[in-house]
Amino acid sequence: MNKLLFSTLVSACCITLSPLAISANTPFAIAIHGGAGTIEKSRFTPEQEQAYRSKLKEAVETGYKVLEQGGESLDAVTAAINVLENSPYFNAGRGAVYTYDGSHELDASIMDGRDRQAGAVAGVKHIENPINLARLVMERSVHVMLSGQGAEEFAKEQGVPLVENNLFDTDNRYKALLKAKEKLDKAKATSKDYQAAHQALPVNYKIGTVGAVALDKNGNLAAGTSTGGMTAKRFGRIGDAPIIGAGTFAENESCAVSATGHGEYFIRYNVAADICARVKYQSKTIAQAGDEVINSVLKPIGGTGGVIIVDGKGNVSLPFNTSGMYRASKSNSQATYVGIFKGE
Repeated sequence: MNKLLFSTLVSACCITLSPLAISANTPFAIAIHGGAGTIEKSRFTPEQEQAYRSKLKEAVETGYKVLEQGGESLDAVTAAINVLENSPYFNAGRGAVYTYDGSHELDASIMDGRDRQAGAVAGVKHIENPINLARLVMERSVHVMLSGQGAEEFAKEQGVPLVENNLFDTDNRYKALLKAKEKLDKAKATSKDYQAAHQALPVNYKIGTVGAVALDKNGNLAAGTSTGGMTAKRFGRIGDAPIIGAGTFAENESCAVSATGHGEYFIRYNVAADICARVKYQSKTIAQAGDEVINSVLKPIGGTGGVIIVDGKGNVSLPFNTSGMYRASKSNSQATYVGIFKGE
């Protein structure tokens, strides 16, 4: 009788402990970026560098906390991107760059790796957190992408308040606009053409985005990207950030990717989806696939930027071909990592 009782107790303990043991070993991870470009240590005061690092740390740990508590990857991605959108340091939300005419046009997209559902908004001017509206498009709309006034009409229907466009005004971004227009005017004096003049703008005026990718405890991947676009952009220009497959992609069978860089190249080369396809169909690791696309495909043709990638095992890769990329990551097996410059 005692033996039977002991055996029953042991069996009960095993049944109780087994799910805990599994969950303790279940991978979950998050990575974020705040843009890539000519980001060199010499351009930062120690105080500025610390401020950027602190905000990156805050964003990645905000998203990680969602995952740690059993939350979904979509929620972690949204939470992390909101931190970056609400900071003037990054080209998204409150830190968005100016268009040529002195306003702000914001883009964002999000994707669910479970079923490849996706939502995106482009060219919105009165949405405080575009990533949240992109998610509403995914969850409450029959469409994938909404733009401009139509996207804002949808936002009002969903109870999202519209804000004044000057909410996104910042002194440093305005100074960047003035410098960009000065360079454009000089170039136009010889070329007489905006398109040719814009080609001559330094790369740093053409890039800047925020994004997040995450794997939750249920094995689901998600990716999101948000941006203010390109300094001095005109004619309703839209970059890769709101385009599924170019700037954002996620599927549980391969990986989740968010991109940052010169959007025209990322659109033409379908960067985010290409990386996931290499993982899925060629059995590449995310490190191999990311390096190939960023450094072997894009770099030789002048495509500057980088990506953040996470796979279903919780592996993280953060390749870029510029002098720096604001980035951070954390997983159940890796402590918080924050990087800005190359070689960190």
